[in-house]
Amino acid sequence: MGNQLQLVPENGEEDEDEMETEDHDSENAEKPNIINFDPSLPTSHAYLGADMEEFHGRTVHDDDSCQTIPVLPHMALMLIPGQTLPLQLFRPQEVSMMRSLIQKDRTFAVLAYSDAGEQQAEFGTTAEIYAYREEQEYGIETVKVKAVGRQRFRVHELRTQADGNRQAKVQILPERILPDPLSGVQLTPLSRLHMHPCSRPAAKHCLQARRWWNRYQKRKFHCASVTSWPAWVYSLYDSEVLMNRVKRQLHEWDENLKDDSLPTNAIDFSYRVAACLPIDDALRIQLLKIGSAIQRLRCELDIMDRCTSLCCKQCQDTEITTKNEIFSLSLYGPMAAYVNPHGYVHETLTVYKASNLNLIGRPSTLQSWFPGYAWTVAQCRNCGSHMGWKFTATKKDLSPQRFWGLTRSAMLPRIPKSEGEEGEEESQHATLLGIINVQYPASCISSGDFSRDMAYLDIQFPCSPSCACICGTVRPTSA
Repeated sequence: MGNQLQLVPENGEEDEDEMETEDHDSENAEKPNIINFDPSLPTSHAYLGADMEEFHGRTVHDDDSCQTIPVLPHMALMLIPGQTLPLQLFRPQEVSMMRSLIQKDRTFAVLAYSDAGEQQAEFGTTAEIYAYREEQEYGIETVKVKAVGRQRFRVHELRTQADGNRQAKVQILPERILPDPLSGVQLTPLSRLHMHPCSRPAAKHCLQARRWWNRYQKRKFHCASVTSWPAWVYSLYDSEVLMNRVKRQLHEWDENLKDDSLPTNAIDFSYRVAACLPIDDALRIQLLKIGSAIQRLRCELDIMDRCTSLCCKQCQDTEITTKNEIFSLSLYGPMAAYVNPHGYVHETLTVYKASNLNLIGRPSTLQSWFPGYAWTVAQCRNCGSHMGWKFTATKKDLSPQRFWGLTRSAMLPRIPKSEGEEGEEESQHATLLGIINVQYPASCISSGDFSRDMAYLDIQFPCSPSCACICGTVRPTSA
């Protein structure tokens, strides 16, 4: 699908196809009550072909171990563990590398660059191939791949081999699992009587689920009364409470979202959310560096609360869409990675409405990422940067009839200014970067002393129960 290369006509007769038009459909468009599009279609990446060879099993490297892994070149995407990565490779060097990987452990490295001009990457993610296909057309060999992100790593050394491929010596980064902050004061016989999250009523029974959740929290944090900290402080660092708060935000994006489609493990859930957030690489690499699901969820929640709109990354003052327009048309969530016929990977966010965009050319169904929809290239009306595509249904009974797919690399999250507040977007972006300021120790914390653990992690407590940001210090209450 489209990038700037597709905007050049092959001959003069096609100039009329490259005409630039303003879009007015989105201004009066209404959100559909029912979405009848099959969300499993985008996840299958059917445009790559249906006869791909599939592999089973997975490769897991030991935590903190050093590994030498081949690096996938020319990759601008910052891969998150659990995220699917579709590829179409044409260069002989890359085709040869993939053939070699298929005979081994099918694992390669995707380096994480926080800036397009950055020469050396410090972090990255391993990717494992789970589907593979070779093609040959007009004498050009092509490899189509589906891979999935596995483990984070820190880069120690990069070297280039005689064949031009690069190898990276990396250290696998572990996930630090923090203990239950109240585990040190809970009595074992009473802890067995706690309600388990799996017994929670279905989300469709809203009132019943809310009552259940209130009872669950009251029972879980009743031991806080014998400590120096109030119960709400402990809840701010409880993985189940954080996951529940993030799910409420996700349900605002997609009313049809089913909790069953989300991971139940806090680590996997935090990565799923990170892969769906429409943030730039500077913020995403900070999330990738965090080694604890609890702190990752806290940062994600703060980002979701603060960022209310998305603007053009190039001109930085043109608003393209708002958080309220985001919705999910895929089992992956509102944003997923797709690859176009030229081999360029776009992380595409689906929204109902977008503004300040011009359409280029005519609708096309060629290798559409969303079967049943035709795409049209969209550019920023102010600076002309490529922002994504407008998708229009080819059948009248398909809902939604139209939506936008915006590429993450062209967008910048923006915090709305408060009344009387002055400052440029750079300071707002610096505020977002300031959310993630916690450094974790090299070893897992096993202490039951919550206050000591938090001091060891250099975490400051929020100023109120409703505050998710790290903005103040709470004085311990008397026991």
